[in-house]
Amino acid sequence: MTLSPDEQIFSDAIEVANIPTLLMVLVQLTGEFQWLEEPYLPKRQPGLGDNDTGGLEQRHQQEVREAALEAILAWRDGRPIALPEPDFDLIVRMLSVSMAEPVPSEYGQFTAAQLGQVKFLDHQTISSPADFNVMVIGAGVSGLCAAINLQMLGINFQVVERNSTVGGVWWENHYPGAGVDTPNHLYSYSFAPYDWQQYFCLRDELHEYLEHVCDSFEVRDAIRFETTVEEIEYQNQKQKWLVTLRLPDGSQEQTEANVVISAAGIFNPPVFPDIEGLEDWEGEKWHTARWPKDADLQDKKVAIIGNGASCMQIGPEIQNEVESLTIFQKSVHWAAPFDQFRKEVPDPLRFLLREVPLYRNWYRVRLGWTFNDRIHSALHKDPDWEHSERSLNAQNDAHRAYFTDYVVNELGDDAPELLDRVLPTYPPFGKRMLMDNGWYRMLRNPKVQLVDEHVSKIDSTSLTTTDGNEYEADVLVLATGFDVLNFITTYEAQGRSGASLMNQWEQDNAKAYLGTVVPDFPNFFTLYGPNLQPGHGGSLIFVVEMQVRYIMDVIQKMLDQNLGAVEIRQDIHDSYNEDVDRAHTQMVWTHPGMESYYRNDRGRIVVNSPWRNVDFYAMTREANLSEYLTEPVAELVAD
Repeated sequence: MTLSPDEQIFSDAIEVANIPTLLMVLVQLTGEFQWLEEPYLPKRQPGLGDNDTGGLEQRHQQEVREAALEAILAWRDGRPIALPEPDFDLIVRMLSVSMAEPVPSEYGQFTAAQLGQVKFLDHQTISSPADFNVMVIGAGVSGLCAAINLQMLGINFQVVERNSTVGGVWWENHYPGAGVDTPNHLYSYSFAPYDWQQYFCLRDELHEYLEHVCDSFEVRDAIRFETTVEEIEYQNQKQKWLVTLRLPDGSQEQTEANVVISAAGIFNPPVFPDIEGLEDWEGEKWHTARWPKDADLQDKKVAIIGNGASCMQIGPEIQNEVESLTIFQKSVHWAAPFDQFRKEVPDPLRFLLREVPLYRNWYRVRLGWTFNDRIHSALHKDPDWEHSERSLNAQNDAHRAYFTDYVVNELGDDAPELLDRVLPTYPPFGKRMLMDNGWYRMLRNPKVQLVDEHVSKIDSTSLTTTDGNEYEADVLVLATGFDVLNFITTYEAQGRSGASLMNQWEQDNAKAYLGTVVPDFPNFFTLYGPNLQPGHGGSLIFVVEMQVRYIMDVIQKMLDQNLGAVEIRQDIHDSYNEDVDRAHTQMVWTHPGMESYYRNDRGRIVVNSPWRNVDFYAMTREANLSEYLTEPVAELVAD
């Protein structure tokens, strides 16, 4: 078959394409179900990889590629898609085949929404009074999502952002190796696909993406940069929020908003360790969130306190430029392998992802199943499991065995000496699952020293651990995380009664209905709120999109019904959070002896969600105002 230059580009792309994804494209383009049968059924592989070959014999792979080329070229030339919207049952069957494992029937509508068949966010412009406005606090991932959808709905809004540009944590954090640990084809907005250079991008590419999204959807002019929200106070008579702002010149300004959407994030401010003598350090010193742009570590002795996500990214990046690297580990983490971590997306495949939406959508759906709900069942305690000290159930134990084998292989000859020091004793996924970017191989570097003892004292040039050993350093890096449990740290919020939200949340015990609304705070919504982080993995952005859809529905109903105030009922809020806490008792994050930023000092899980994404999708599909206390618009009451 002789191909034209344009056709050859498609052929080259399909030659490196993912077989299980191509099978789904073939079914939809041709309507032929032979691609869901033997000999084309993919075989499941261990781990988190894309399973590019599907485990098919080479000749069957080639048959799939040749058929896909023919079908895609015919579609390009105008042939209609045979199955533009498969029904939910067929979608479940297709996903099950593609993933080589059973997918529950309840994922039909959920997956259809991800494929664009079911409207995920209804962007029909609604009638909004000229004096109705929404204030969005923060222009990071969550704030941009809210702003874009408010604009699509035709609602007046403004965004207040303390930094000089968009991006939030992805602008603030620029330490060496900073990047995503979720594939960026998944860690991105469903409504804003992008031509990614890497499968797991570094910070710079992700920030470029957020800048691109901001400008593509033309919301930058609605953002007030270098402006900080200091306080919000609800005014009962006006049914509005009084918002106090600190402007770039240091002056104050007060404005009003009918609705406030808080997108301030939780990964701020940085936490500094309480170590004797920390202020006496005479060398260079900084928190990972405040990494200097002109930092020079060449041939210097570097000490890092903490070995969580940021340290695991920094260490492998700087190991060869420093004279020595000493890492003081607080706890041990699981880190998972992924074949495509830090690899470039081949140009032909980037072409296919750009030009064939069916391929792009199914590729994203497969990533979503792999990194989201697929492992959720492995996080539940089996009361009859005989190895409860190390794992939760048979599936969780299988994950443990797989990860352990990987660590042993990565440590190589150093495994006997290092294994007990780096292998967690708690079950997999008990703490944030990290992505290995060469951490274990780095530990074999003679320049690198891993210290198990905690730092008890610091003087001008050295750190002393609890066992009395001293370690000299030129540069001290604090990889000690953020004040995550205090969900609102950047401003004061006073509700209908005048009470502080921080007091209601007892500083570190935040609760919200659907992680989004709280009693006594009418017309107030928080994104990435309590118990919303998908601790079983996956994309927080998708969770935020579900929240935003719910919030837009509430606002639309407010306007349609001439409501001036909506406030979640206390009983609805309390019942929901009882369900959250009850679910957590059966999950890995409450495993005995576990310590993580997920839970407070009382043992309550505050950060993570116990729900599958499909569950939260159902919960947020439509707002039910019978769950709210509602008030008509104040002017109508006066009439």
